[in-house]
Amino acid sequence: MFGTLVNTLAIAAGSLVGLAFRGGIPLHYQQTVIQAIGLAVVLLGMTGALKTQDILVVIFSLAIGSLLGEWLRIEAQLNQMGKWLENKCAQSEGGIAKGFVTASLIYCIGSMAIVGSMESGLTGNHQTLYAKSVLDGISAIIFASSLGAGVLFSAISVGIYQGILTLSAVLMKPYLIPLVVDQMSAVGGILIMAIGLNLLEIKKMRVGNMLPAIFMPLVYYMIQQMIR
Repeated sequence: MFGTLVNTLAIAAGSLVGLAFRGGIPLHYQQTVIQAIGLAVVLLGMTGALKTQDILVVIFSLAIGSLLGEWLRIEAQLNQMGKWLENKCAQSEGGIAKGFVTASLIYCIGSMAIVGSMESGLTGNHQTLYAKSVLDGISAIIFASSLGAGVLFSAISVGIYQGILTLSAVLMKPYLIPLVVDQMSAVGGILIMAIGLNLLEIKKMRVGNMLPAIFMPLVYYMIQQMIR
């Protein structure tokens, strides 16, 4: 869990630095930076999506996971949490909800979050999460300066999500073979691409509702083992 704690603190620290600069950055600069980040996020997602050759598993995972996410209304729940934080902080501009949801999704569904948390739980190796902490801390400065205080609260999402993954990895150790982890990372990469498209305002997608898709390769492999 130590790697997750470091990651959470890095996001919080980066967010605080970004918020300190928020008032001094003109709007058109913020918009350009967000667009640049959107392009980078798309590229990051593409590299993650190419981690597997079993495209059928990825397609079915996306389809089934998205159906489950729509039923659970995950994105609506995330937005509701963001709005609650917004009201608690007496913000009326809607910035907290957007920053919270966007940053939470970016930090939680990447391959480094998945692989790093599992390494932490399975072997006690926190190096991947340490590297992720550096990247997240730097990006949090940029996100917070552009998207506002919601990015700071995304540290809570990261702590809970990666903590659960780390603890679950211990229980799921027999099923987390490299093939399954690569497939999960590939699905996560596609979802990151979708977030990038959202940031670029090319197409608004409910990426939060697609989150269960990340875990469908694991479910598929577990079912395979049970019926053999």
